[in-house]
Amino acid sequence: MSQQHTENPTTPPEELFLDDVTDAEARELAHRERGTVRPITVVGNPVLHRECRDVTDFGADLLALVDDMFASQRAAEGVGLAANQIGVDLKVFVYDCPDDNDTRHVGVVCNPVLEDLPADQRHLDDSNEGCLSVPGAYMETPRPDYAVVRGQDLHGEPIVVRGSGYFARCLQHETDHLYGRLYIDRLSKRDRKDVLRQMAEATPKFETVPND
Repeated sequence: MSQQHTENPTTPPEELFLDDVTDAEARELAHRERGTVRPITVVGNPVLHRECRDVTDFGADLLALVDDMFASQRAAEGVGLAANQIGVDLKVFVYDCPDDNDTRHVGVVCNPVLEDLPADQRHLDDSNEGCLSVPGAYMETPRPDYAVVRGQDLHGEPIVVRGSGYFARCLQHETDHLYGRLYIDRLSKRDRKDVLRQMAEATPKFETVPND
């Protein structure tokens, strides 16, 4: 597992967490309207199976990429999207995801690092998980029901994002992507085979990049 962890698992004070709820709809719409929909890479594409490069340039090209990611995420009806899912080898993901209280969270994280939480905060949730890069397939995948991700915003400023329930799953799922890991890599061989069978039998609802 190439997922990275911080050396200090101390949870920051309440006021240091990113506010990704205020004006969520307007912020997502602004990105999406500027963006262009791109096809989604699927399992087997090499860019999905290696660690991505760190974001070091926080300029106009990054903003344009993020706009395209929001547009592509909406077109594919997803709740999170990593850059390598549209073929870009950079550590950045976007999300437009509700939590278990149906509160909408919208944001961007560059160079995410999933915090290693203490044991008393690691309560496993084995809900179904799916992925735009494994279209049409779902499988129960145990993950902690609380997550804290550290990273940078579009301007390179440090941010800390937290999530619970479904949103925590999204944060972990997208961070995994950027270190070359799909959720099916967490499954048993039998369950992985079942997921790939589901994918083979399904018809994607969005444009994908062929692996040939």
